[in-house]
Amino acid sequence: MAAERRVVYMNARLLDPASGLDETGALLTVGGKIWDAGAHLFADGVTDGSEIVDCRGMCLAPGFVDMQVFLNEPVETTARAAAAGGVTTIAVMPNMNPVLDRVSLVDYIERLARDASVRIHPIAAATKELGGEEMTEIGLLRAAGALAFSDGRRAIADAQVMRRVLTYAHAHEALVIQHAEEPALAREGVMNEGEMATRLGLPGVPAEAEVIMIERDLRLVALTGGRYHVALVTTQAGVEAIRRAKVQGLPVTCGTAPHYFALNELAVEAYRTFARTSPPLRAEADRRAVVEGLADGTIDVIVSSHDPHDVESKRLPFDLAASGVIGLETLLPTCMELLHGGHVPMMRLLDALTVRPAAILGLSVGALAKGQPADLVLFDPNAPGRIDPDTFHSKAKNSPFEGRPIQGKVLRTVVGGRAVYQAG
Repeated sequence: MAAERRVVYMNARLLDPASGLDETGALLTVGGKIWDAGAHLFADGVTDGSEIVDCRGMCLAPGFVDMQVFLNEPVETTARAAAAGGVTTIAVMPNMNPVLDRVSLVDYIERLARDASVRIHPIAAATKELGGEEMTEIGLLRAAGALAFSDGRRAIADAQVMRRVLTYAHAHEALVIQHAEEPALAREGVMNEGEMATRLGLPGVPAEAEVIMIERDLRLVALTGGRYHVALVTTQAGVEAIRRAKVQGLPVTCGTAPHYFALNELAVEAYRTFARTSPPLRAEADRRAVVEGLADGTIDVIVSSHDPHDVESKRLPFDLAASGVIGLETLLPTCMELLHGGHVPMMRLLDALTVRPAAILGLSVGALAKGQPADLVLFDPNAPGRIDPDTFHSKAKNSPFEGRPIQGKVLRTVVGGRAVYQAG
């Protein structure tokens, strides 16, 4: 039997939010697993013939775990974009054609994942055809490999249906992910309600649409005991509602995406459709509240909310353009803005990108621990640059950050001990 491949990452700043490790040292992978890591490792040099990667003092962390990716492109295209962004595990939302609401379709995603360059897991639909009326076969879908249940971009609006979903998910130890937006309040809106929307002559979505849905669901969580995750928190009121729920001890978590802490509603000036999102970009006070929620851990995870669209669906009048942005390849540099601005420390950012989403999804990844999968990202947090969608691996170019000056660059991404991305 051939010996397993041994790779030593030398001279790295080892960052592991799961253990609090932050020191200069080395990490050894054997086959697809982490063997050991720390300042003590190979202190006298490497003499066993292992392959050596000199990290030159750059940051070596667990690969990022992204809880919200929409698979609107070929699987391998999405996987390449993920690898280029330092993302080693993605959870794909059920909004596909056909919808991921049957065991056979979950099995199909699982089969596709076997040949992908990053780890891919399905999130199944909570209701059939995302219709919000009839619950899917949660037990069977869970057994088939669904990590969680959600209607993706659609809120589960019917309270009785949501109660049943939470109840059945609880019985199968499954997570329910909600798009927190009260549909009746949000239906006609295309951007945040307020002065900007009035000036542009566009119908708005009030911030209350988010917190009304969250507060209703929190009552149902208390009633059922179901595990509940708000996919994207974007408002000050939403952050505060989640903070109160956590104090009460409810099994509640939440996430946000970079465009909600790096941009506000001003980004849609001049009717910039690449900044049309769902939920919409909010007011500056909301953006600041999201940053504070990330800093204190109220907001558990950061997702890319990667949602690629072709140019034709974005180059339309604002109220007709598709909602959604691409985000996998801009995830690291946009997060580094919070670090360089002194708003969120490195370990909290990495916690939100690695071990915390892994724990919420029940995945054994996201840590630099012996025996863990060798899923790694090597990055330079200070490398200057400018976001250029023409260099992206994603076929779509709908980034609201085009031309933005940045600091932070992914240098190498490793999945199962194998390099799947190397910066040019």
